[in-house]
Parts: sequence; C-alpha cells; structure tokens
Amino acid sequence: MCLLAERIEKSALAELGKRLAPVDTAPIRVIKRLAQDDDIAVATPVLTGSKRLTTADLVHIAKTKSQAHLLAISERPTLEPTLTEVLLVRGDRKVVSSLAKNAGALFSEAGYNRLVERAEGDDDLSTVVGLRKDLPSSLLQELLRRATDAVIAKILSLVAPERRKEIELVVTKIGKTIAQGSEPDYGEAERNIAALVSSGKLDEAALLGFVQKRQQDELIVGIARLSSIPVGTIAQLLNGHRNDAVLLPCKAAGLSWTAVEFILHDRLAGQSAIAEIIEIARRDYAKLTNMTAQRTLRFMSIRGTVK
Repeated sequence: MCLLAERIEKSALAELGKRLAPVDTAPIRVIKRLAQDDDIAVATPVLTGSKRLTTADLVHIAKTKSQAHLLAISERPTLEPTLTEVLLVRGDRKVVSSLAKNAGALFSEAGYNRLVERAEGDDDLSTVVGLRKDLPSSLLQELLRRATDAVIAKILSLVAPERRKEIELVVTKIGKTIAQGSEPDYGEAERNIAALVSSGKLDEAALLGFVQKRQQDELIVGIARLSSIPVGTIAQLLNGHRNDAVLLPCKAAGLSWTAVEFILHDRLAGQSAIAEIIEIARRDYAKLTNMTAQRTLRFMSIRGTVK
C-alpha cells in the first residue's frame, strides 16, 4: 500500500486517509506515510483522528511540518503534555487558540505558563484560556491580572456557575477594577429617557431610534434604565473597543438579537469582516442568559469606581 500511495493522485490519497483514519487496525506504515504528506488535505484525516499515530510520531511531525499540520494535530481528541509543549512553541496564533479550546489537551506546568504568556495582549485567546477548567489557580490569577476588564467580563458571563464564584474571588483578590475615565454629562439624556419612561414609551423600538439618530447618550441611558445598571458602567461598555462587551448590557436590558444585530451593524460600519464578527456575537448572545448578564454587570459596577 505504501508503494501504491506514491503513485496515486492526491485526491485518492485524501480519500484513503479518510477511510483509514477511524480504523484501529489500519496499516501503521501507511498511516505514517499519509500523516507526513505535505498536502494537508491528505494528512489532516489521520492527524486529527488516527489512533495508530503515537505521541512520538506526532511530536516529530509537529517539529518538522507546516502550521496546517500543527493545526490538524491540535484538534485531536486527546493530546499529551510533551506534544502540546511543541505545539505551543512552534504553533501560530490559530494553532494555540485551537489548542486552548481543546478540552482533551493536557499541559505540563511549563505548558500552562507558556499558554498564559501566549494569551497576553490577545483578548480572544485570554478568554479561551480563562475558561479552561484545568487552568491552575495561580495561573488563572496571573491571567486575570493581565487581562482587560472586557475579558474578565466575558469570562464571567460564559463560565459555568460553579466556577464563577472562584473567578469573582480571584478578581477581588487582585483588585481589578473598571478603569475610570472622565464622566460625560448625561443630564439631558436622563431627562429625555425619564419622559419616555413616564409615557411608557421606553422600549426596544425607542433604543433603535436612538441608534438611527446617532443619539449615543440616550442609547446608553436607555439601556441603563432597562437593565437597572448604573449609567457609567453601561457607558464604558458601549463606548469601549470590545464588540463582545456590548452583549452584556443588551442582554441585561432584554433586547432581542434583531436589535443587538442592528446596534452592532451601526457600531461596525466601515470595518472589515463584519459578517464574521456578528456571527460570533450571535452565538455568544444565544448562550448568554439575562441572569448572568445582570450578575456580571452588577459585579463590574461594585468592583469599578463608577456609580
């Protein structure tokens, strides 16, 4: 079969790999031959799924092949620490992110340290790493110490309830707060919103009207009133650079995804990859509950300096 593999077309080799990858008794020499093929379409099926490849085999490939090969390896159901160490050293951001999301990946102490180091300055990766259940407490503390407030907020909104209290205690311990900036005067917006509340007209449609008219202050105060969260906290999130941070106040205010999508489209106007960003936001918004959003925002308000 190895001799045959040298002569048949790549498409046929890729198909062969797909068929042999789940077979526990597949010929070892053939599996190794396919795994080391430079064509990633041929190598991927066996790199991601074949049990015939040993950790030593995979380490050799991870040290010598392309980033695409490393990415395929990072998606295996289980990964030993000796292998994840190589992936962390050689892998690009995409590989490390895939590795961090893989619950079956095991890390040595040095590997965990490297994972936290790779996450610094990368909010998306920091969030993924912070959500790992196996991250040692000392490194969770270090990651949160380096993380932005938006990352902490997202971790708190997505983490399982049984771990949320642990993370809240760590955040309290390291003294993280929401940075205070100069406080705008929302007096006029407060009066406009109060009038809408009195007439029973403060609703989702009113908020969308504020977006269309570029009335950002009214949008902030309106969401603050609907979510029962301080205006300063809502302002910091809606005026910040993190698009995912916008989801928290919107969910707390009970807004539909249609309204949130409208707000994000206006916020992202002129930027690239809008469709991809909004699709990620849609999935996150579906997972986020009103109770979690409320609790996270209250925690941020308490730990922050805004009132």
